This record gives sequence, C-alpha cells and structure tokens, in this order.
Amino acid sequence: MPSGQPARRWRYARQRLVVKHSMRKIPYAASGPTIVAQAPCRADLAGGTIDLWPLYLFHPGALTLNFAVNILTTCRITPLKAKGIHLHSIDTRREEHFPSFEALRRARRVRLPLAVRLLQFFAPKEGLLMETDSESPAGAGISGSSALMIASTAALARFTDRNLTLEQMRVIAQNVEAQIIQVPTGCQDYYPALYGGASAIHLDADGIHREAVAVAPEEIESRFVLAYTGAPRKSGINNWEVFKAHINGDKRVFRNFERIVEIARAMHRALRDAKWDEVARLLREEWKLRRSNAPGITTPLIDKLISVATRHGGRAAKACGAGGGGCVIFLVEQGAASRVATAIGDNGGRVLPLQVARNGLHVWSA
Repeated sequence: MPSGQPARRWRYARQRLVVKHSMRKIPYAASGPTIVAQAPCRADLAGGTIDLWPLYLFHPGALTLNFAVNILTTCRITPLKAKGIHLHSIDTRREEHFPSFEALRRARRVRLPLAVRLLQFFAPKEGLLMETDSESPAGAGISGSSALMIASTAALARFTDRNLTLEQMRVIAQNVEAQIIQVPTGCQDYYPALYGGASAIHLDADGIHREAVAVAPEEIESRFVLAYTGAPRKSGINNWEVFKAHINGDKRVFRNFERIVEIARAMHRALRDAKWDEVARLLREEWKLRRSNAPGITTPLIDKLISVATRHGGRAAKACGAGGGGCVIFLVEQGAASRVATAIGDNGGRVLPLQVARNGLHVWSA
C-alpha cells in the first residue's frame, strides 16, 4: 500500500483536510489514530466505455487514455471504543449510524451505499467513525465515486490489517461499485486514482495493464480546460444503453467502437510524441463517434459550450465519462486557456481548476 514521504501536493491536500476537520470535534471516544486515504479524480481523453468487460475483448488492442486531476477524494477512519459504526459524508451532508456491525450487515435500504457496501465486505471487528469527502461536483463524470471507492477501500484495508496490492484494491473497488449501481462498471476510473499522472490502460485478454504516458504534466495543464455543466448525469445508465446495443449486435455501435479503439491507439502515440495537432484532430473525431452511440450523451449546454470555446481558441472537446452532462474537457490553443475559460464561464459553464495529480493513492495515520 502506498506510503512514505508525501509529495508537496499531498502536504497541501493534508493541510486542506486538517483545516476542514479542525473546526469540528469528533463526538465519539477514539481508541486509536485516524487512518486517512486520499485519491484523485481523472479526465478521460479516449477509449472510454470500451473498458467495460467483456466489450474490450471484442476489439483487440483496445486501450483507454486518461490523466489524474488534483480534485481529491478523502476517506478518514477513526477506531472507536464503543462498537457502533458511524458514517458521515461531508460533501453530501449525509449521516448514517448503526449500533453494531451486525446491524450494518443486515441493512438493506441505506443512505450511504458506498460506505455500507465496503464495510460489509471488509467486516471490521470494532466500532468506527468513517468520514468521506469529495472535491468533485456531483455527477461530474470525472470518476469522483470511483476515486472515493479507491480511497475508502485503501483506508478500510489498512484498518482491517489487509495487505492488498493496488490491483487487488482495484478489483474490490470495481466489483463493489457494480453491486451498488447494479450495472457493469468499467476499469479505467480506478487507475488514475491509484497511480496519478497520465495513463494508457491496455485492455487485453490476459488482463488489464496500466502504462504511464510520457507526457509532461505542464503541457497538459497549459493546453486543457475542464468545465462542469452542472447537468445531472447517470453514467451507469448511459454506459448500460451502449453496452446493451453492442452485446445485442448493433453494427453501427460495433463499428464506432472499432474506430474509437483506433483513435485511442493513435492518440497514445501522438501524446508520447507531443503532436498536439494530431491529438486535437483525434479528440474531435472521438467525440463525434461517441455522441452517436446513444441518445443523451451530449446536451444542449455541452454543445453550446463547445461552440463558444471554438470561437475563443478551443480546438477540440468531449464530455468526460459517459456524458449526459457533467464535465467537458477542452483542448485549446497554446496561450488560450484563460480566454476559453472566461468564455465558458460567461455562457453557463463552471470552470474547475485543472492540475495534473502527479501521484495517486496516499494513505497515512493522523
């Protein structure tokens, strides 16, 4: 499990966390130090949805490209002297309380399914306070829920003395998230949370393999703008519709994915070689194909913001994740990021800070 000296980014994150929590005292008697885990969200560039098993097996050479962003998710677990289990979601302002693990294990309708499902899996033997938080806006499509799954999985693994590899954590987080949303989940969202940086995730018959993409984080930060449309989205539903169409033999969807795989492979090469004109062309083509896979992947506001950005120096754009709202990632001309961001903000978008998270999952005791 990742440990050691935290990078400067993590020190800043920890300072934010300490300030946020120093204003409220834990109203329970702690029996030991708090375990803290943080993991970053991501923006995806190409090859999304194909990471749903078994779709990628029908498209040899499939891969997906993304990069981690310094929008963090956090899980804090404090052991308690009493046997009760207390759950607090800070960003959603929800709480849930159980007198014992047995009561939590039997629970069916719950307010905080992510925490409850993971606790049911890890089965802690003592009482605890589990606090979760996410800097991602609701339904943003930047894998806030998956990043929080990774942070929570890592914190609970440490709390229950399970020595898990990163890949084991990915499998647990992905499978439990599928139990929660009741439709297939892709794998790509968990790797930026685990590793940080830019990733090419190769989807092969012998397994999933993550490769770090050799692109300077500063290049990404100067060329991309990330904006939240504020629209609600249901990533599982959009992906499920595309998944069903593919499995049911929709030839148009199959052809689209064949081309999306080709685009992702070509974009991987273009990113490594810093051929940004080619990256822009491929991003435009990827979005054109993706938006035709199923109704609802784009929205009027997404289309409007892409059009506005193009007039102010934007070169290409696509919705993050499964689309249907949430965030849009814009590739812009060198030096145009501020101009594009202002235009997006003036036309109904909310620009989010875009900094590449150099590191992934980090766990420590506080």
